[in-house]
Amino acid sequence: MTSRRLVLTRSAAVIGAASTGLLLPEIVRAQSAKVRVGFMLPYTGTFAQLGVAIENGFRMAVNEQGGKLGGREIEYFKVDDESEPSKGIENANKLVQRDKVDVLVGTVHSGVQMGIQKVARDTGVLSLIPNAGVHAATRSLCAPNVFRTSFTNSQPTRALGKAMVDRGHKKAVWITWKYAAGDEAFEGFKESYTAAGGTIVKELGLPFPQVEFQALLTEIAALKPDAVACFFAGGGAAKFIRDYAASGLKDKIPLYGSGFLTEGVLDAAGPAANGIITTMHYSDSLPTLRNGQFRLNYAKTFRLQPDVYAVQGYDTGLLLIQGANAVKGDLNNKPALYKAMESAVIDSPRGKWTMSPSHNPVQDMYLRVVENKENKVIGVAAKALADSGAGCKMA
Repeated sequence: MTSRRLVLTRSAAVIGAASTGLLLPEIVRAQSAKVRVGFMLPYTGTFAQLGVAIENGFRMAVNEQGGKLGGREIEYFKVDDESEPSKGIENANKLVQRDKVDVLVGTVHSGVQMGIQKVARDTGVLSLIPNAGVHAATRSLCAPNVFRTSFTNSQPTRALGKAMVDRGHKKAVWITWKYAAGDEAFEGFKESYTAAGGTIVKELGLPFPQVEFQALLTEIAALKPDAVACFFAGGGAAKFIRDYAASGLKDKIPLYGSGFLTEGVLDAAGPAANGIITTMHYSDSLPTLRNGQFRLNYAKTFRLQPDVYAVQGYDTGLLLIQGANAVKGDLNNKPALYKAMESAVIDSPRGKWTMSPSHNPVQDMYLRVVENKENKVIGVAAKALADSGAGCKMA
């Protein structure tokens, strides 16, 4: 194995940064026989199934290309991030410093992503975000080596507000976990809902990952809004949906949400989910040949039905494949690698999407309704929706 050492990059970008006093070390490695790919994902806890789906999707995309990246074999490394922000930096460093990965794929939880973001910016390791929608990753803390293949937390909800007002819901209650993803999802909802003429009568929240919803549901019943909008995901979302119905609200006050409310949880939520309307950049029922092929292949491979997390993992693989092929496997050729990834058009099961200047997808947002354990597309809520990228200054 070729020795690896910490050196200072001589790229023009960093030399330019040096003139402003911002010189950061970058890990530069001699090209080994195999590309070292590290997964930093939740494999335990409320987001465990999300982490598994992302890894499955990524591996499927690569396997469809013969299991190689730019002609090179792959060696995989895994760290369970436990959805624990306090361990984010430590766990990312396990992959970057200990395992010497060339590419870090992670993560789901926005708080954990902030730890990855610091390590990515400090070391220069190629970092691909397959889910976490925290704004800073492609806004104020954006970086040339960080690419997101999913969404910002406010993208799905930015498409939700007008759809609710169009349905006559002019007074709404918002409810979420009080953490970065929930707060930022609210930003998108507030912007779109108020712009369309709606009024938010109350914001309700509880700490992540608590799932004791009853007191808040009682408050919603007393407020009697036209509708409720929310952001929850994973196991907590399934419980919220069941509790909402059990409290008697389901047939009185329509429930809307960021699409993550109903992703991957419809079996667990059961009939309580029927009728919930969400906005999302993917739906199981997208009637395209590309989506049909993807779903069939995924089901055959993993004996599971894919969801948006599997699609995001798959698209992360597609993006890396395009980049690696463009540089013929030489991931040390970073200017060419990044340029190829920035200009990529991803032919995704969700529909074709492109990369924004701040490295976040520009994509359609679909309006969906739950019917018999399926998120059925009933329209396009927003075409080619881009995040603002506010504050992003690439080094």
